[in-house]
Amino acid sequence: MANTHNLFISHSWTYSDAYTKFCALLDAKSYFFYRNFSVPKDDPIHTNGSDSQLLQAITNKIQLCHVVIIMAGVYSSYSKWINKEIIVANEAFSTPKPIIGVKPWAQTNVSKIVQDNAIEMVNWNTDSIVAAIRRYSNA
Repeated sequence: MANTHNLFISHSWTYSDAYTKFCALLDAKSYFFYRNFSVPKDDPIHTNGSDSQLLQAITNKIQLCHVVIIMAGVYSSYSKWINKEIIVANEAFSTPKPIIGVKPWAQTNVSKIVQDNAIEMVNWNTDSIVAAIRRYSNA
């Protein structure tokens, strides 16, 4: 029986098409099962809550995850929330959550902050992404 991996897929809501395509890659992979604990764009905390409520919701979701995945586009370097998610993954728990950085499709530039904090950087390739998740997930 295959394991189910609990994932927090960090993303910029401004670039939600990349997030949607990323989830579609994972959904299409045979014999790979995951639960997505990300905060969706239409989440009431995102639209109506305070910054502290959103940070607490993110922390609660990351706590349940085996791996944090971050889209490593250059925009990630300038995202307040992606930076906070990195801090939560690294510092909020007794054992840091492994961060996997995913390089954007057909781009050579990646976020330095993601690269510096990722346990591994992978290309935008389903097999590479799934292999890294399986390596670092304790599922």
